[in-house]
Amino acid sequence: MKFQILGPLHAETGGVPVVPSAAKARQILALLALCPGQLVPVTTLREELWGPVPPRSARTTFQTYILRLRRILASALGGPDGPARARRLLATGHGGYLLRVAEEDVDAFAFRRAAQAGHAAFANGDSELASQLSRQALALWRGPALVDVRAGSVLRVHAAGLEESRLLVTERLIDAELRLGRHRELLAELVELTERHPSNERLYAQAMMAFYRSGRQSAALDLYRRLRRRLIEELGLEPAPQLQRLHQAMLSVDPRLDTAAQGGRPTSTFDLYAA
Repeated sequence: MKFQILGPLHAETGGVPVVPSAAKARQILALLALCPGQLVPVTTLREELWGPVPPRSARTTFQTYILRLRRILASALGGPDGPARARRLLATGHGGYLLRVAEEDVDAFAFRRAAQAGHAAFANGDSELASQLSRQALALWRGPALVDVRAGSVLRVHAAGLEESRLLVTERLIDAELRLGRHRELLAELVELTERHPSNERLYAQAMMAFYRSGRQSAALDLYRRLRRRLIEELGLEPAPQLQRLHQAMLSVDPRLDTAAQGGRPTSTFDLYAA
């Protein structure tokens, strides 16, 4: 059975889709898929569906959702032993339920493996491999995590964690490609990313560097001014010291800015001028 969580929820077995249409049944299936092979307590599942104070009918209604999920699975699995296989797949444990699938069958875990390998490659100084692995990880995404699932408090935490990991992989990818001298190719992507994340200082540092190395020093400095104005107006904060030092280096045309991509210890663009 295969699950896709990085975008619209999709699940299939033998090529047959098994995602229910009912909103709460989709929540249950998504949460179980995020914990493959692990027992998820009934209390956690109910909190996801109804919050900390479930209705009186929660127990009966919850059992109805489990039965419906098993019927969908049994139909997809087919054959006279379909119901029994569905019960083994969506199993009852002590105080909870578990989905008997492997991490390899869930795209979120494939993303995490590729992301971790990409981070390791960057730390080892292999920017080309880091770039390839990071793009491989990001290619698994088809939109925001669980974009078509009405998430409760538990799923929101999982989705937020996945989105944060996605952003970190994006930042690592850009750091790797800046080290490979691909600053011009990154400009359009960085403009879009800074628009989507208007207070992300790491992305702004990368965009500043890409513009600077493309011979557009004024555009790089303008990015800094825009970010500084936003941070002061919205948060009452100055940019981080690393970013301030990067700005000063650009004002003074520090020659290290043009040579950082050629070698040296693997360092994120944001931390290039760390104390």
